[in-house]
Amino acid sequence: MKTNPIARLAWIAPALLLFLTIHQFRTAVNLQTTLDEGTLAWAEITRYDRTDRKDVTYVSLDIRVRMPDGSFFERENLTLPYSIGHRVGTDSIQVKVSPGAGQEVVFSEIGKTHVSIAWSNTAMSFIALIIAFVAVFSWNRLLSRRKE
Repeated sequence: MKTNPIARLAWIAPALLLFLTIHQFRTAVNLQTTLDEGTLAWAEITRYDRTDRKDVTYVSLDIRVRMPDGSFFERENLTLPYSIGHRVGTDSIQVKVSPGAGQEVVFSEIGKTHVSIAWSNTAMSFIALIIAFVAVFSWNRLLSRRKE
């Protein structure tokens, strides 16, 4: 029995949503781990750029952190949505740093918000995954029953 190739290709949607769900889950866990276990330090903001466009509004910044051992930890082009990035407008900000971790830097002031957003994204992508899976499964099943 031959199935509809478009119906078989539709399985790409749930597969992509599965990968997105896994990615968002890992992001949330990595953020929380750095927030809980990272070294508390002050980061000097070496560049702050706010993009104000109707379609995309975000903050991009570079930081330099002096670690307790005297070394420097630098990161460039960190982006934040403006909804939480507008709180980062000073010359320095407190961060949690965990070099080599899945998420190396978390801004202390907005860390909990960032983690909450990641968990919300995980939940939304999981719900979309379930809906897409049921829809594709039902469609393929319907097509196979019509051919019988």
